[in-house]
Amino acid sequence: MAHEDFDIDSLAVYLHLTPPQVAKMADRGNLPGRKVGGHWRFAQAEIHHWLEERIGASGESELIEVEGVLQSAAEKTSDEVIAIASMLPLEAIEVPLSARTRNSVVNSMVGLAARTGLLWDPEKMAEAVRLRETLHPTALDNGVALLHPRRPMPTVLAEPVLALGRTSSGIPFGGPRGMLTDIFFLICSIDDRGHLRTLARLSRLVGDPEFLTALRESATPAATRDCFMEFESRIPR
Repeated sequence: MAHEDFDIDSLAVYLHLTPPQVAKMADRGNLPGRKVGGHWRFAQAEIHHWLEERIGASGESELIEVEGVLQSAAEKTSDEVIAIASMLPLEAIEVPLSARTRNSVVNSMVGLAARTGLLWDPEKMAEAVRLRETLHPTALDNGVALLHPRRPMPTVLAEPVLALGRTSSGIPFGGPRGMLTDIFFLICSIDDRGHLRTLARLSRLVGDPEFLTALRESATPAATRDCFMEFESRIPR
């Protein structure tokens, strides 16, 4: 149902809830939906955006729950388990990143993704990322920003890819309470489900202070990716 809306029953299956639970959430305004002929309908794009916002506001236990829902849905379509390290080519890692402004960070991060040969239209991606940052900054309160366009961009990508840059010191990037940001990810996805699964797994990693300390101490692209492999291996799949 790639282009179809969810109804109560299909959304309940997708979210691993019961139909009455979904109906109650919709009636209370806790799910983005609309009534058509007296029946609830939920656009897939709006549900994916709702999940993205929920991921961004979740703690570890909630992220485990969300990731479990997304993984269960992926298993029904034979999708592989998301592995962040495998999506992060060495040429897409730059430590330190020389950018010092928000605009130069976006351009530099898109440039890293383009360097892999998997991103065909860097200008279009950069424009979409800047628009997303204008609508809602992706900087977190731990010095990490998870850059991405508002919607996946399959027409400019050969396959999903991540880029990572770490500046030598924090810079203003729209973080909560004016906090500075020094670690930047660019998430380039080709579909909503893949984007959400990547975002959930990456959020679990960057929510670990020990991981962030190790990441900030990694002096080379190879050491940086090794850091991902080590800490990701600790996450149950």
